Amino acid sequence: MKFDNILEEIDGCGWFQVLIVTLLCIPRVILPCHFLLNNFIAAVPSHHCDLSALDDGSLFGNLTQEQRLTVSVPVQEDGTPSSCKMFPEPQFHILSNSNNSDLATVPCQNGWTYDNSTFKSTMATEWDLVCDRKGMNKATATIFFVGVMIGAIAFGTLTDKFGRKPMLLVSYTISMVFGFASAFSNSYTMFGVMRFFTGFGLTGISIISTVLSVEWVDIKHRALIGITGSMAWSFGNMMLAGIAYQVNDWRMLMIAVSAPLGLAIITWWWLPESARWLIANGKVERAHLYLEKCARFNNRKDFTSKIKLEHLSDVVGTDNHNKTYSYLDLVRTPKMRRLALLTGIVWYGVASTYYGISLNITGFGLNVYLTHFIYSAIEVPAKMVVYFCLDTIGRKHCQAGTLLLTGTCIAINIFVPKGQWHVRTIVAVLGKGLSEASFTTVILYTAELYPTVVRQNGLGYNNFMARLGVSIAPLIILLEDVWKPLPEVIICCVSILSGLVAFLLPETHNARLPETIEDIEQTKKRNPIFVSPLEKTEVLLKSQKNNELDQ
Repeated sequence: MKFDNILEEIDGCGWFQVLIVTLLCIPRVILPCHFLLNNFIAAVPSHHCDLSALDDGSLFGNLTQEQRLTVSVPVQEDGTPSSCKMFPEPQFHILSNSNNSDLATVPCQNGWTYDNSTFKSTMATEWDLVCDRKGMNKATATIFFVGVMIGAIAFGTLTDKFGRKPMLLVSYTISMVFGFASAFSNSYTMFGVMRFFTGFGLTGISIISTVLSVEWVDIKHRALIGITGSMAWSFGNMMLAGIAYQVNDWRMLMIAVSAPLGLAIITWWWLPESARWLIANGKVERAHLYLEKCARFNNRKDFTSKIKLEHLSDVVGTDNHNKTYSYLDLVRTPKMRRLALLTGIVWYGVASTYYGISLNITGFGLNVYLTHFIYSAIEVPAKMVVYFCLDTIGRKHCQAGTLLLTGTCIAINIFVPKGQWHVRTIVAVLGKGLSEASFTTVILYTAELYPTVVRQNGLGYNNFMARLGVSIAPLIILLEDVWKPLPEVIICCVSILSGLVAFLLPETHNARLPETIEDIEQTKKRNPIFVSPLEKTEVLLKSQKNNELDQ
């Protein structure tokens, strides 16, 4: 008997599973609020050199603000005042002669003046992370995702060793403590350290909540539960635009998006441990307890009479419950090694494409809040479409197709002229929806590909590969100085390549979740989850025979 047969007996998608998904949606709503927070806390408003030191009470003091800018700040090619340069001294003759192209300029001498009409305060305005220091502003996102990357490795190992539920509480606590600490940082260095550990904790929420949801649901409803949990990300993403619009001070915004983790810590007490993990690690009594609780919740009270405690240890099919698994087990055997290589490439491509689009919200000619909301809203219909595709064309073709179509949209925009903004906008929004569909698919798909004993390790490794792609993305964007379309060309190629690699992965639609590494390495194809009536009869007869022997 497999664990999925037990789930069928106790209802693998009842009120118990609804409770789990609902409780896990609370922290998952917070994830995009931190992952895409740099769009707002690191925003750089319009700015120019501070001219207050030039006001010596003479002629300069009698000029209007527009005239002061004219005589003190050179004009850029697009006709706007320079953000980083100024004249060594006021050039009053420019008021009668607008030509200032040959005049000497110097970097801003007394700081900057910022346009506070959109943002009351950002990191860039508080610590002057502009001009020569703009790289430090962009680095805050890289620091955060490096924390996410390291956290993926750490939580992947610790969660497979100590369990899903305990490590989920650890990730909640770390995320909330360092999230609040980031808001009270008094220096750039302190903020960088706090954001690193915030990302470290948040990645635990991301990978553990996904696995815990999937491991408690039967195969028939895995896609539904996966999409439902993923919807929490999209709603959180849309909420971020509204929260940031209402709270336009970066410190208060940090507090606002971290506070709901307090509620997540409270609701953690009602979450169950993964029964799959408990059985795989020899903790059969606790697993039986949770399974009984699930049966009562789902109104399947005859569970105890059908499934005996001593039979659960045979469910996973491993004789060594005390074995400790690590990341090395992902590459010890041939098929696991191949699986890790292929999924790593796919995750790198998915994340690079998604964040390459999501972190660039300046292409609509709209304000930053509306642009972010539009990019977020397109994810909802994309996920609804992908839900039907997952069970229609399968996981593999859905994964490969969304990546290839995303790359196609990026390629189209490379050749569409800048003047045709309406065409570029439609293609960009479509590409964003497809990139989110590919991300939604890969999370569910990967959880189904890896066996229970190393599932968290597998997700941890793949999250590491994803965040590696996100961390490198800002460096790719800098290549626009070499050739303007080069970043788009690179992201397009990465998306298409990872889409082609996805075709090499096995299909998991209608297949049981693998429990051990032997399930992956065996040459025989995994049995479909929708077993035949004959197989069901054999399982029930065997169970009844065992019950008679026990009596």
